[in-house]
Amino acid sequence: MEGNHEKARVRLCYLCNQRRAALKRPKTLEQICRECFYEVFEEEIHQVIVKNQLFKPGERIAIGASGGKDSTVLAYVLSELNRRHNYGLDLFLLSVDEGITGYRDDSLETVKRNELQYGLPLKIVSYKDLYGWTMDEIVKTIGLKNNCTFCGVFRRQALDRGAALLKVDKLVTGHNADDIAETVLLNILRGDIARLSRCTSITTGEDGPIPRCKPFKYTYEKEIVIYPYEYFVAGIYSPNAYRGFAREFIKDLERMRPRAILDIIKSGEDFRISTSTKMPEQGICERCGYISSQKWCKACVLLEGLNKADSWCQLKVRRNEPGITVIALY
Repeated sequence: MEGNHEKARVRLCYLCNQRRAALKRPKTLEQICRECFYEVFEEEIHQVIVKNQLFKPGERIAIGASGGKDSTVLAYVLSELNRRHNYGLDLFLLSVDEGITGYRDDSLETVKRNELQYGLPLKIVSYKDLYGWTMDEIVKTIGLKNNCTFCGVFRRQALDRGAALLKVDKLVTGHNADDIAETVLLNILRGDIARLSRCTSITTGEDGPIPRCKPFKYTYEKEIVIYPYEYFVAGIYSPNAYRGFAREFIKDLERMRPRAILDIIKSGEDFRISTSTKMPEQGICERCGYISSQKWCKACVLLEGLNKADSWCQLKVRRNEPGITVIALY
């Protein structure tokens, strides 16, 4: 009799109703076993890939690999799904060495382990080789306040240039549902209509050099953390990033209502931009040939300011209009 009561107190998995529930799933609050969690986690990502037709057989795909939790899990899951469902993809790891002592050195070691574990070729491009500066040198010149502007702009272009060297058809990144919800809020707060209109797209840059895909678009960050592969180290030069405030707000909403993240993404998808709204026209940077809506791309503008600042003055960065970075020399 006592044994029956003990069995009744054991909560079984909501999905299989056979094994003991081991965790409460953050996205749905269902209590499930680990085996079912792994299965639904991977299957949902597979369904996103299939329904959105992210890939075609024979394509060369670069995985943006930072050594953090998102890209590490993405590399494993995508290589596993590619094998299991016969996507027919040639996968590569692509990493950017920003030149951050004590941070990037360690995370690149993680990526090198992933190269061996998953059997995926690895390409590393560095800020120093591409731009002549490391992030350590940039921070030494401008301080901590505006370093995220430089790192974000340089990293995006570095990934595109690395992908071009690999001659890939697409670049996939580990941006998850939390990241996309944060971006929707940030673009609303900044009044950046151009970015708001495309930030929820699962594939972007189709009119640029290399399209980018986000297989984790509907995957919660907490579930990526639960998925037990490697570890994550936060960027040491990003404690004051504006995105951090949006992230905390998203977390507060999620605690009250787990579906809030998906609801924000859905709201972003449903935004409609007035036909009378003037959108930036994409062109080519006159200096480096990279895509740009201005005469010079952001990377070239920032580099020009850095090189001048390094020679004779202090550099400050300020925002003028959404999407436009202004370099001020004092």
